[in-house]
Amino acid sequence: MSSSQPVSGDPPPDASPWHVSRRTFLVVTGVAAGGVAVGLAVVDAAAPDAGTVARVALAVNGEPVVVEVDSRTSLLDLLREHLELPGTKKGCDAGACGACTVHVDGRRVLSCLTLAVRLEGADVVTIEGLAPAGGALHPLQAAFIEQDALQCGYCTPGQIMSGVGCIQERHTGSAEEIREWMSGNLCRCGCYVKIVRAVEQAAGEV
Repeated sequence: MSSSQPVSGDPPPDASPWHVSRRTFLVVTGVAAGGVAVGLAVVDAAAPDAGTVARVALAVNGEPVVVEVDSRTSLLDLLREHLELPGTKKGCDAGACGACTVHVDGRRVLSCLTLAVRLEGADVVTIEGLAPAGGALHPLQAAFIEQDALQCGYCTPGQIMSGVGCIQERHTGSAEEIREWMSGNLCRCGCYVKIVRAVEQAAGEV
């Protein structure tokens, strides 16, 4: 082989000064990828210790509650995992479906997006505490049954809590208005027409 010819793997004589051989490229990218993986492993390992424990005193369905929770705990997880109130459903866990709707200080909120540590002194009402004592149903709960406004029932607690909020906020002037103000609550079974009818019925009774 002539000495004027390039050695295999070396750049040709007229190559750009920025030329990188295939072998060099593979080595460099492999090292970089390994460094990223190590960095991610370190972050993941530290994640469980990132939160702090906080003490929160609030009222849930009229009962005083004092709990110690991780500062990252959502109101949804506080209700379901700590207070054993599973009526509030976990759907998307990202604030897009409305299944986790509850009332905080008289206003409907998405509990999956609400941090429990921010509710010091708050008054929380869930589907379990909506009906008055003595076993009677809330008018909207009764209307859901009468209008057959549920199928699988998974979204129903959130629909009812949102519907009660809609009534309290006086957004029940028409079916269109009800649909607009309850548009954040999704029903995979497609019971929207009957849900609106139930809200209209309860609004006339409350």
